[in-house]
Amino acid sequence: MDVHRSFAQMAILEKGKIRDAGRVDLERSRLLQFATTLKPDDEIVIEATGNTSAIVRLLLPFVGRVIIANPILVRAIAWAKVKTDKIDAAVLAKLHASGFLPEVWMPDEETETRRRVVAERTQLVSQMTRLKNRIHSVLHANLIPPYKGTLFSKRGKAWLVAQPLADDQRRVVLRHVGELERLGGELAQVDRSLAQTALREPRVKRLMTITGINVTVALSIVAAIGDIERFSSPEKLVSYVGLNPRVRQSGDRPAYHGRITKQGRTHARSMLVEAAWVISGVPGPLRAFFMRIRDKRGKHVAAVATARKLAIIVWHMLMKEEDYTWIRPALLQGKLRHLELTAGHPSHRGGKQKGSAAAYSNKAVRDSEREMIGQAEDVYRRFVAAWKQRPPNRCPGAANEVRQT
Repeated sequence: MDVHRSFAQMAILEKGKIRDAGRVDLERSRLLQFATTLKPDDEIVIEATGNTSAIVRLLLPFVGRVIIANPILVRAIAWAKVKTDKIDAAVLAKLHASGFLPEVWMPDEETETRRRVVAERTQLVSQMTRLKNRIHSVLHANLIPPYKGTLFSKRGKAWLVAQPLADDQRRVVLRHVGELERLGGELAQVDRSLAQTALREPRVKRLMTITGINVTVALSIVAAIGDIERFSSPEKLVSYVGLNPRVRQSGDRPAYHGRITKQGRTHARSMLVEAAWVISGVPGPLRAFFMRIRDKRGKHVAAVATARKLAIIVWHMLMKEEDYTWIRPALLQGKLRHLELTAGHPSHRGGKQKGSAAAYSNKAVRDSEREMIGQAEDVYRRFVAAWKQRPPNRCPGAANEVRQT
């Protein structure tokens, strides 16, 4: 089936012969009517599009299997000068019959729901950022200096209303402020739904053991990955989020490694890079890794390299079902308690018993955890220094120190 917005062009390959099967309208009733003509052992091939999941759910109960093809790879394999819908449908059938069809994993309903909610949150944050930038541009155009506090707090909004602006610009600012309040309420509802989902998902809690990864980043990564078993190696996951470098090699020339491909789950990649920037400011071996790359290639390359390292760590943690080695227990309890409050759990302030996140409120506990992670960072630095000065093929001292730590 060559799927379009309103119809799908079909081709049938049976007993080695291919024939045109006409079109079917992509409406629920018409698609179900077409599905009743299929056999239980039939196999359907469609390309991944925006309405793929709906088509798969309607047709899957009537056939043996529904295969989703990767449109980018199919286009690279079956590129031709002459291209029509009938030819595209026939190409999909032939590629599947020959075993050369590049398939795409179909997420389950729970994973797809998480992806939609994460995408909804991203859109809300983007809309709010756009409105805030417009308000700042109005203030800048009228030579009004920036507000020293939080502009979009209660006091900041009162200051904003009192500024000397023309009537039309004041009306624009007030409209944007009202829209921000409305979007802020919707964002709070989405965050509450995501927090409730995260509390039921052990993989999210496991990823939150990494310093620098909060619930939004962890849930975005889990939603993008789905089933970790489908990635046979950490390099496969790195490629899936588009953090692997481009490689060009031909003939006797050496391979050329360029920038990252940026193909795959864009939102998961941006979340990993965002977490890498946070990690660059907190003690730990990952910060030492960031600093080492930054000194050689600059901070932006270091952030991408740290994001790639994070993807590898995530694969090992989820595949082996292990928490992060350099976990900070008090910080983790603080994250989880904040997650519970966001999800709507009752607050226990004023009680006689200390809560689960009380340790993180103790400065001595926070300092001791940072000191412990700082020691791990120092070990990493010494290991790298010893590795650079090692004799050929050996570095026993640094390796033993890492194992003992």
